[in-house]
Amino acid sequence: MRRIKSSMSRGYILIFIAGFLWGCIGLFVKELENSGAAPGLTAFLRVFFAFIIMLIASCVKGGWRSLIVDGKTLLSCALLGLVCHGIYNIFYSLAVTMAGVSVSAVLLNIAPVFTLFFSAMLFREKITAIKLVAIVINIFGCVLTATNGVFDIQALSVIGLLCGAGAGICYALTSVIGKLAADKTDPFVMSMYSYLFAAMFLGFWMRPWQQGIYCDGRILIWGILYALIPTAIAYVIYYHGLQNLTENSKAPVIASIETVVAAVIGVAVYHEQLGVCSVIGIVLVLLSIVIMNMRLQQKNNYKAV
Repeated sequence: MRRIKSSMSRGYILIFIAGFLWGCIGLFVKELENSGAAPGLTAFLRVFFAFIIMLIASCVKGGWRSLIVDGKTLLSCALLGLVCHGIYNIFYSLAVTMAGVSVSAVLLNIAPVFTLFFSAMLFREKITAIKLVAIVINIFGCVLTATNGVFDIQALSVIGLLCGAGAGICYALTSVIGKLAADKTDPFVMSMYSYLFAAMFLGFWMRPWQQGIYCDGRILIWGILYALIPTAIAYVIYYHGLQNLTENSKAPVIASIETVVAAVIGVAVYHEQLGVCSVIGIVLVLLSIVIMNMRLQQKNNYKAV
């Protein structure tokens, strides 16, 4: 029992760390934007360089034979790359353009609801009152933190709303598909293949080679750092964490520390104003994470007795 408890605790810690690293994404995106990279190019460079990094890391770690996987695993990795990295980026970009940043943030942050639903269907996880309370608190917290209570109502469009909802579903599927693939696959290899399929999809869709940026050293440097820190490293840690979880639906709530970190970086680095609603949102996000962890500890302590 202690071993199971330790494994689950380790899983939550790893997912928390991954969420923390994801919170730094805005820093890299901003620097790439300031360097002249378009959003489509930024998305492509992220997965392309991450593929190269993870290919090298996988070969160093397990040799080239570690790259040989069965068809089922390859399919899971392909879905992870196409849906959670490729289509997600397309949907979210369209949502921001058509519905505005704040509305897109609201729709994206309802992902824990979709994860709860998918986990109940696929993994037969129980939908408990504690989970529902924590998820509701988490959603309100993320929304307030990201928007400071200000919504672009005038920018609403049906297509934009659908794209935002699509981005939320794709984001929710990250932990679901990742859980299915991670159970039997080395996280390094799984990440490598997912980035390969994502790079192929985004390359075909966005055709970044037409933008002629490969001689720009600043973009390449920031692109590599973006692929390394909040992408390759963060996702390997996240997939390792998923392997230690018994309840997959809790992962998005723990990883939502990303929203808090992003807000803090915005204030510390870019001198953005943190409104009262955003502060309340940060408190709610942290509260939802504590609720999830308290529930885990109570459950484990009860079993230990």
